[in-house]
Amino acid sequence: MPYLVEFLRSAVRELESLPKSRQRQLAGQIDALAEDPYQAAGVSKLEGEEKLYRKRVGDYRILFEIDSTKKVVTIAKIGHRRDVYRRR
Repeated sequence: MPYLVEFLRSAVRELESLPKSRQRQLAGQIDALAEDPYQAAGVSKLEGEEKLYRKRVGDYRILFEIDSTKKVVTIAKIGHRRDVYRRR
């Protein structure tokens, strides 16, 4: 059974601010997370964070949480690798 993918409002804004070609590339990778976020290529747990995982897509990163009981992946942040890990 695939996972449901939800976005935080800020992640939607970050995705929409990117060029269309990059949006399509990231959308394809987000679809892969819906199949099985634990087995998707380029996924690893963030050190120092209890619930956050990251997916590497070239120079961009998708930060997300997984709720296995509800089968939900929540996209928390999308951005370039130099900026995405900074706290706001």
